Order: sequence, then C-alpha cells, then structure tokens
Amino acid sequence: MDTNLNTKKLLIIGHTYPEPSTTAAGGRMMQLIQFFTGSNYEITFVSTASKGEKSANLIAQNIATKNIKLNDSTFDDFVKELNPTVVMFDRFITEEQFGWRVSENCPQALKILDTEDLHFLRNARKEAIKKNKPVSEANLFSDSSKRELASILRCDLSLIISEYEIELLRNTFKISSDILFYLPLLTDANTEFKNTVSFTERENFLAIGNLLHPPNVDSVLQLKKLWPKVKKQIPSAELHVYGAYAPQQILQLNNKKEGFIVKGWAEDVKEIMNNYRVQLAPIRFGAGLKGKLFDAMQFGLPSITTEIGAEGLNGNLAFGGIITTSDEYFITKAVELYSDENAWQNAQENGFRIIKKRFLDEFFSEKLKARITSLVENITNHRQENFLGQVIQHHTLQSTKYLSKWIETKNQIPQSSSPVCFANSDEVRDEYK
Repeated sequence: MDTNLNTKKLLIIGHTYPEPSTTAAGGRMMQLIQFFTGSNYEITFVSTASKGEKSANLIAQNIATKNIKLNDSTFDDFVKELNPTVVMFDRFITEEQFGWRVSENCPQALKILDTEDLHFLRNARKEAIKKNKPVSEANLFSDSSKRELASILRCDLSLIISEYEIELLRNTFKISSDILFYLPLLTDANTEFKNTVSFTERENFLAIGNLLHPPNVDSVLQLKKLWPKVKKQIPSAELHVYGAYAPQQILQLNNKKEGFIVKGWAEDVKEIMNNYRVQLAPIRFGAGLKGKLFDAMQFGLPSITTEIGAEGLNGNLAFGGIITTSDEYFITKAVELYSDENAWQNAQENGFRIIKKRFLDEFFSEKLKARITSLVENITNHRQENFLGQVIQHHTLQSTKYLSKWIETKNQIPQSSSPVCFANSDEVRDEYK
C-alpha cells in the first residue's frame, strides 16, 4: 500500500487462531492477513485461545504470534510497546474485551472490527426457529444486538461480509456508512472457472460444514429427516456428510443402509467438491455468507439451499443451484437437479458467473486500501464525525475498564474462588464456538 505512514504495524486480536481448512471464518481471516501482508504491514496475531492441530501456520508466513490473557494488565504494556498503526478485532467479543485497553494505551491506532457475520442476527433467527416462528419475525432488538452495535460504533471501521447485513445496519439501525465497509468472501481473478469433472463422472450428494457451528448441526439434522424421500426416488445415491468437530449427535446419524454417511473432516474442500454432483444445505438460520455455498460455486458444484443459505450471495443474478422455500420443494429440486444434466450445467454456469461478477478480489482491495489510508491520516476528524462512538467509548472506559481491573485484582487473591472471566460466561462460550 502506497502511503506516507512512517510505520505499518497491524495487531490482530483473534477470537481463535484461524483454521481455514475447517471454517469459513478461518478462510476469511487468512484473506485479511493476505490483504495486509500485500499492503506491507508487519503483522502480529494474538489470541486468548490456544493453537489447535488445524490452525494455520502463521509463523511460516512471517507473522508474529502471542497468547494473551483476559483481564490482565500485561496486555497494556505489550500493546503500548508494539504501538500498532491498525488494530483489528476478530468479532465483537474481542473488541469488548480488549478495545478499551487499545484506546487507552494506543489512542491513535485505527480500530477495525471484522464482524465475520452479525452474531445478533444469527442468534435472533435461531431463537425464532426454536419458537417455531419464521425467521422474518426474529427479534433483532435484543441485548445481543445492543452489545454488537455498541462495538461497531466504538470502532473506526467495521468490515461487513454480506450486502444484506450492511443494508440492515444502515436502514434498520441507522449506522453511518462512514464506519462500514462491505467486504465479502473473495477469490482471485486468476482462478480457472472451469470444471474438469463432468456431470456423468460425479455421483452422490454432499453436505459439508464445521460441525461446532449450530446452523450446520441443525442443517444436518434437517437432512436426516429429508433424505429418505430423496433416497426413495434415487435408490443408488448416497449422502456424504463432511465436517470437523462432529458432536456425538451427528456421528450417531451414520447409517450405511440408509445411504447417510458421516465422513468427518474434509482436508481438501476443492477435491471433495469435484467428486459430488449436488450439495444439500437446508440452512434454517444463520447470518453472513455461507462458505460452503461460496466454495461450491467457485468449484463448480450446484447446491440446493434455502433463502437464508443463499442470502447475500447472488444479488440480482440467478443462483448457482436452487433456492427452496419448503421441505417438499427442497426434496423435489434435489432429485431434479441430480437427474437433469442440462439443469445441472446451467446451475454450474450460474455459480461461476456470480463469483466472477461479485466476488473477485480486484473489486474490493484497492478501495479498502484507500479507505484505511484515509482513516489513518484523518483519524481525529473521522472520530469527531462519529461522536456517538466516542460517547459509547467514554462509557466503556468508565465501566468495563474498572470491572476488568476488579476481576484482575480478585483473581490475584490467594485461595479465592474460581476466577471470573469478563465477557466469557457459558452463554458467550456457547455462542462463539
């Protein structure tokens, strides 16, 4: 990135270490890291989480890593010494935990929030499904939305992954476009949008997704109910379910006789998707962009999904598969798309067209570089324009700060009760698995 800045240091505070082979969120984070690396930033990645077996090797990419603790003032010394130009928070909960410390110790650092998806939207839809209500009646005006919107307002810029979500923030919650930037999942212009595996060479249905993610678990449970009616019409077909971290309730669904096979983790998504004819994704709730559907279009695999599943993907273009509105329609179209080669080829071409017209890196990278450069150089004026954010930041410093310091002191008392972790209750842990 061509700027006149004396330093280009980026601190990423990650909710977890990115796992691009298991989650769309991990892939998204690696895309952001690639963007800032290409912009000549020195990157430091920190997290309260531990690295896992499937975590990306950041050190091999010349990215410094460090584990940090909640409610621990050693972070203050660390961030002050690092003195980053930009701090990026991975989901709003990390901003809640560390945003006030960044503001206090590095007041000139540009604060960016990568929302991944709007968690309050996903949670509201989940609650609606639990209550047998349509997701259109989901209660968006919840305590969860207040927390996430406050985080957006405290930050200088928030990256929003879906057009639906950015319009929701602008129109329903009146969030200024000055602090929002639409940045979806991206692919490179050099990607070859052609498929070497023909319709006749492919077989069986695919379901894929990280199985710690509640919408994916629910989707597989829906498929268990829908699959027998598909199988009855295509007796030779099987449904293969892939996903890391499958819970017991998913593993026990494996049934060879029914053709419902739980396969486990898919190490190479492209290779997997090239073997199957149709992806099934009856997603009832969620938010953001669905990585499985984005990948399927990129790799030439048509999908059957729902309106929630396709949300934010195709815009005004024909979808790369079929968007269904009922269980019966889902079953009918799954059978039709699996059996009709012409319809399958049209769906594949529609998917390629969506990727090429809506999600190429070149459509967004230069605009984001320019936006960040402008904000870094004019941070004082920008924050004055977003004065409400300063008001919320002031309140945070007067409340969250002292609560965190009290917890830190309490945790240092010998033989005290179990340490309390601010913003890390069971409810929050469940929400962000």
